[in-house]
Amino acid sequence: MTPRILIIAGSDSGGGAGIQADIKTVTMLGGHAMTAITAITAQNTLGVQAVMRVPADMVVAQMRSVIEDIGVDAVKIGMVGSAETAHAAADMLEQLDVPIVFDPVMVASSGDTLADTPTIAAFERLMALASVVTPNLPELAALGGENAVRERGVALLVKGGHAEGETIVDRLIEADGGETNWSAPRIVTTSTHGTGCTLASAIATNLARGLELRTAVARAREFVRLALHDAPGLGGGNGPMGQQKVRLDLGDGPRLNQVTVGCDDCAASSAFYTALGLKQIVATDDGHYARFEAAGGTTLSIERGARAAIYLEHEDLDAAAAAAQEAGMIFDAPPKQTSWLWREAWIRDPAGNPVCLYQADKNRRFPPWRLP
Repeated sequence: MTPRILIIAGSDSGGGAGIQADIKTVTMLGGHAMTAITAITAQNTLGVQAVMRVPADMVVAQMRSVIEDIGVDAVKIGMVGSAETAHAAADMLEQLDVPIVFDPVMVASSGDTLADTPTIAAFERLMALASVVTPNLPELAALGGENAVRERGVALLVKGGHAEGETIVDRLIEADGGETNWSAPRIVTTSTHGTGCTLASAIATNLARGLELRTAVARAREFVRLALHDAPGLGGGNGPMGQQKVRLDLGDGPRLNQVTVGCDDCAASSAFYTALGLKQIVATDDGHYARFEAAGGTTLSIERGARAAIYLEHEDLDAAAAAAQEAGMIFDAPPKQTSWLWREAWIRDPAGNPVCLYQADKNRRFPPWRLP
């Protein structure tokens, strides 16, 4: 079934964060987004110009409407709006038995305050209900620090984007004390508005699909990084991300998102596909290989002397390969890591056409050697 995600958060008129970022994220990951709007904001990439909080009883009415009719598989909580709303939402959420992702929004990317002291104090009840809390470093400090949050028996994802340095480290400390760290190069961009909202909504959608927390976080991080790479570059300040372009990189598989064809003269073929409107994103120094990106997110590779092949991407290559073997398929090459940062395996269809089962994540469209 389609994962049903209830989002409790504020509206961002600029479309970069809040409810708007949440809906885009859930939709692109194959879920159905439902909303209980806690506040209406007038904001853009430069800051928040005005905030009008929605009365708590109206927030509860929105929650009740979707819970009683459509149903909920996971909940994402962002900007709460007021202490009264936090308590009212907690009263409703106590009746549910689904994963809850709490992103304790306190300050917008522009620096504008979105939660006062009484509201932050009321976060206590929401944290007690959460499956995971996802603060950035300033928010974690406002909540009393890592130990204070962990004492509540909740899983904690500490986002490292506010730390100094070229490498970002995110830390997941689960309720049982197990810890997983992810590190990745910082993506240099001003289009960072909505990163926290996007990450939390992606985690909620993945949890609703039945993924374990560690896997849900890992895949949500990939979604955020892809959306940062795909940012449209709008506005004069902290611009919106590009969730709408992350279509075929993550999600339920198999995804038919890459084709390779042979060529005799790669320069001539590159000119041909560029003239058709494809964007070249990879080229080898010796001119034997090139890759192109289409508007919908699919990619096409040309390779000197290669036979045409189709590529099916899976979230879990080993599981897909095991299922193929169980179905009696024989592999020309079992799953392995490649020098171009994909994991792939090769089989053939009954007509002898090569088929690649693979897992590339961001490296299909955004390898380290992507052309500028």
